[in-house]
Amino acid sequence: MIPGKILFAENDGTYVLKLVGEVRLTLCSSLEAFLEKMFNEPDFSSVIIDLTETDTIDSTSLGLLAKLSIQAKKNLGLVPVIISTQDDVTRILLSMGFDKVFVIVRELEGFDKLKLNMHDITCDGNMEQSTQARKVLDAHKVLMSLNEENREAFSELVKQLEQIQANSKDDEK
Repeated sequence: MIPGKILFAENDGTYVLKLVGEVRLTLCSSLEAFLEKMFNEPDFSSVIIDLTETDTIDSTSLGLLAKLSIQAKKNLGLVPVIISTQDDVTRILLSMGFDKVFVIVRELEGFDKLKLNMHDITCDGNMEQSTQARKVLDAHKVLMSLNEENREAFSELVKQLEQIQANSKDDEK
């Protein structure tokens, strides 16, 4: 498997984010920081997520993408596009309810002609354990909001993470 990395390009307020290889929690802080910056750009108008070279993507990363879509809809009234040409990745997206919050494009026709100057997003995989736990919790809460199947699948994990977070706050006192 290829280690995960995130690339981006921007043109006239349209951002393209390309997630490559193994997309895991370790990339989430950098991705989240980039998304905040992107949403604060005055000319930001749309975003396309390219998963054509994504080997695997974990649920925390999926939750962050779902959060991006919900925020784009709320702030701009737009539904972002995800390009996913790999059947297993597309199957995961559909099972998580992403077809309700993204336009999912399964073929590259038209998109493959785009020649973009992609830039790396520097990913700092060193995250405090408490920060990791908070990101995992937040991402899974977002996924739970997408459909009943996600609510059932992640409810126990969310309860456990909330308990861990509550216990760590008690320990700080």
